[in-house]
Amino acid sequence: MSESVETTATLWIWTSAEAPASWHFLTIDGEAAEAIRATALMRRLEGGQRRGWGSIRVTATIGDTKWQTSVFPSKESGGYLLPVKAAVRKAEGVTAGDEVIVQLAY
Repeated sequence: MSESVETTATLWIWTSAEAPASWHFLTIDGEAAEAIRATALMRRLEGGQRRGWGSIRVTATIGDTKWQTSVFPSKESGGYLLPVKAAVRKAEGVTAGDEVIVQLAY
């Protein structure tokens, strides 16, 4: 991982009538999404491989909490979706609707 971006996004919940669980996400868009997209393209061109669903591995940091995950392309926003697990939300005291500053290294 050699690139990084920082952005502010609103934490939101995805739910489905078909799925009993709900998931919390941040939508990464704008310049941050463009930077991730450019790096993903370069990696595909250099290595010829694409990860599942176009995902990009990242190390995400919110406050003092750092974790490894992936961001996934969002057809709706044109950006990327970052899942935020319960342990991170609890450690940082954030809930749906909160504006969150996140750093992504990829």
